[in-house]
Amino acid sequence: MSPGNQSSILFIQLLGFQNPGYLKVPLFCLFLAMYMFILSGNLLIMILVKSSPKLQSPMYFFLSHLSLCDVFSTTNIIPNMLHIVMLEVISVPVYECFFQFYLFGSSTDTESFLLTVMSYDRYLAICYPLHYFSIMSFRLRLILALGSWILSFALTLIPGILVTTLQYCGPNVIDHFFCDLFPILKLSCSDVYLAQTVIIVCSLPIILLPFLFILASYVNIFLSILKISSTSGRKKAFSTCSSHLTIVCMYYGTLIIVYLVPAKGNFSSINKSLSLLYIVITPLFNPVIYSLRNKELQAAMQKLIRHKKSLRSQP
Repeated sequence: MSPGNQSSILFIQLLGFQNPGYLKVPLFCLFLAMYMFILSGNLLIMILVKSSPKLQSPMYFFLSHLSLCDVFSTTNIIPNMLHIVMLEVISVPVYECFFQFYLFGSSTDTESFLLTVMSYDRYLAICYPLHYFSIMSFRLRLILALGSWILSFALTLIPGILVTTLQYCGPNVIDHFFCDLFPILKLSCSDVYLAQTVIIVCSLPIILLPFLFILASYVNIFLSILKISSTSGRKKAFSTCSSHLTIVCMYYGTLIIVYLVPAKGNFSSINKSLSLLYIVITPLFNPVIYSLRNKELQAAMQKLIRHKKSLRSQP
């Protein structure tokens, strides 16, 4: 095959973490346990929101979509990552690598949009409490949730298509545990400047505009909370958005560190560790933060446990 032919690379090798052999089993068990917790925690939230009459408010509706997004994004990467931990290096078909990147970008954008929608929901609930349910109707929340998914998958087609049109003639090794954008671009023997510029220009509004919207929402939320006369009222109002604010800080904090702070040379172990923060740690803590801080979720969980116990006790 000619060097400029894209088909000259049929497989891409993922180097993973390159840890000593004696860490294989401990790391595999750790990541597997975390993945199982992510699945069970987020699926539990979706089940509780679906089954509990007290969790039918817009906030929990959006939370269930956020949990679904976390399950989707981690399932796209962690099973393959477990494979890499045990085998150290794995080879994946080029088209599979491109598809993983597309799904990763789509889920990242979806989470960004859902966090933005949730900040708007909290803004309405605190700043316009009397009109909250009339504005945030079921039709509007459905449009906002489905719009977040559809818009994300549509917008990610731009970098997804651009990446596939480049030529890849070797080497075929990515020093990472999944197919991320910049490691893929490093494999191309084409001039990636135009593609990289277009991708960055298209991606910045997807991350930056939602972040600015969330920031503006919370400025208005805090100003409204400060106007509340009683301390207990301010505390109660803040508690309704503290979980969401914690997740926003974790999510955008790790994204900014990984993608906006320049890295020297190839992806190092630090880059991989930072990537783990938003791929594994954030989805891991989402159900923990919401379940620990939310009394309604705790009550629904206790009710579900009591219901299961009563079913088991019946002859």
